[in-house]
Amino acid sequence: MTHYKLSSDQPNTHFISIQITIITKNETEYFQLPSWRPGRYELGNFAKNVVNFNILDETNQPIAYKKTSKDRWQISTKKNSTITISYDYYANELNAGSTYVSQEQLYVNPVNCLGYFIGNESTPCTLELAIPTDYLIATSLRKENQTLHATSFDELADSPFICSNSIQHNTYTVNSTTFHLWFQGESKIDWDKIISDFTLFTSKQIEKFGNFPTDEYHFLFQIVPYRAYHGVEHSGSTVILLGPAHSLFDEVYSDLLGVSSHELYHTWNVKAIRPIELFPYDFTKENYSELGYLCEGVTTYMGDLFLLKSKVFSEEEYFNELDKQLQKHFDNPGRFNYSVAASSFDTWLDGYVPGVPNRKVSIYTEGCLIALVCDLMLIHHSKNKYKLDDVMHELYHEFAKKGKGVSINDYQLTLEKFTGQSLNKLFKNYVFGTDDYLPLLNNALSFIGLEIKITPNSKSYISNYGFKCVQNGEHFVVKSIYPNSPAEHSNLEIEDEIIAINNYDTAGELEKWFAFYKTKDIHLLVKRKGEYHHLLLVNNSTELTYYDNYSVNKIQNPSDDIIENYIFWLK
Repeated sequence: MTHYKLSSDQPNTHFISIQITIITKNETEYFQLPSWRPGRYELGNFAKNVVNFNILDETNQPIAYKKTSKDRWQISTKKNSTITISYDYYANELNAGSTYVSQEQLYVNPVNCLGYFIGNESTPCTLELAIPTDYLIATSLRKENQTLHATSFDELADSPFICSNSIQHNTYTVNSTTFHLWFQGESKIDWDKIISDFTLFTSKQIEKFGNFPTDEYHFLFQIVPYRAYHGVEHSGSTVILLGPAHSLFDEVYSDLLGVSSHELYHTWNVKAIRPIELFPYDFTKENYSELGYLCEGVTTYMGDLFLLKSKVFSEEEYFNELDKQLQKHFDNPGRFNYSVAASSFDTWLDGYVPGVPNRKVSIYTEGCLIALVCDLMLIHHSKNKYKLDDVMHELYHEFAKKGKGVSINDYQLTLEKFTGQSLNKLFKNYVFGTDDYLPLLNNALSFIGLEIKITPNSKSYISNYGFKCVQNGEHFVVKSIYPNSPAEHSNLEIEDEIIAINNYDTAGELEKWFAFYKTKDIHLLVKRKGEYHHLLLVNNSTELTYYDNYSVNKIQNPSDDIIENYIFWLK
């Protein structure tokens, strides 16, 4: 048994004091702080938050140790002795995968801040919380007063919790599973609305998989006063960060529904259906996989689609979300340079930041579009007998429930089983290749009476000159430049601040000045790393446009077969 104790006597310092009491099995043990956390496939470097590291034996005498890597300690001890490892962990970052302490709450993702002996991952764990007696504890772990119980370190690491005296709680039940809704932060909650909507999409997801993987499930919401959107999946719970609080049931409500449906779907896909490279997790190093298009892509696609299937989203709301994915894809010239499979492998390198311009794509966006194509191909080739739901059901029951990871070949073969077609070309050209998605998407969408409509961007500096920017006071900072566009040929650079156009200060009116000089070349004055540069932006006299708008539209007068396909897609 490994026993953890957490306390924070001075929460305004944002330090959590951690004590770990553990029995040794060997004369040399290796204490490991996880290098990463599930749900974000990049190194977390959590050890950077550790201070005052210390180890004592049963008589409170110091034990010799040395650090052998950035997050591993070698300890010299005796067999079957009890030692205590202690350290303080700095917890001043609030997101869906972090650890945070303040005067209002103790919020812990154990995978950030709790370590283990290598080879001891299966040992049961207890976690004692030194918190005020009026605090509620929101967690999927078994609770006994202020002590949490886990069957292993893996379960503990995967079980975040929030402790607070201001957290709001409610439940709903689908079949025999209880779903908990916990809201931390200033929130005015419409319980009737949220329980009704969550019951609908939860029921639909369970219907397609046949059962739910856990006996109960916990939605842990961190509600903040600023704009925020982030979710992280766990086997028996999810943490979701959203804001601003004042718009939670207005403008932000579609985000709340979207991320909640997405994270719930992860309970099957990723937490149960898991790439073979992540089966089991190895917290000591990178766990490389090219299957991000299955893990995050299918989940992104299905998360929104289930909101439509359950009638929580209207068709307009659903297609608005699909249009966003299309726009992200076509706005990123990286789609011609790096495949979604290669980008998945490289999440460990730079997967969650913009990175080098035009280098890579998103496992969420491109994976979502590939999932859409696969779903529609299944409908088409099976003549309305199978959908992607059936493929995921098969992966869940034939792999996850039998304790097996899924390989790239397993996923392709399962798709082929239900389509009755070889998908070698699809995988070669679009999953592992960089072919243009537009013909592929239009062909697939035509099966259900849809097509992609392309219109020029309404802003002339974007459409005609090929750059995007954000306003900074009265001036504008360049954030993206399309390859081979007039903007690129003018020597404009990302992060240039546009000061003046044809010797006139932009004065917060960039687009109006570009529209005014629409048919002429434009002289720009830009500020770059403290220096001023004069650039000539040559007018694009051709019909070529940049950063076009992409949207899904219904075709006129579809045939009865197409209508039937569309109805089947929505079931």
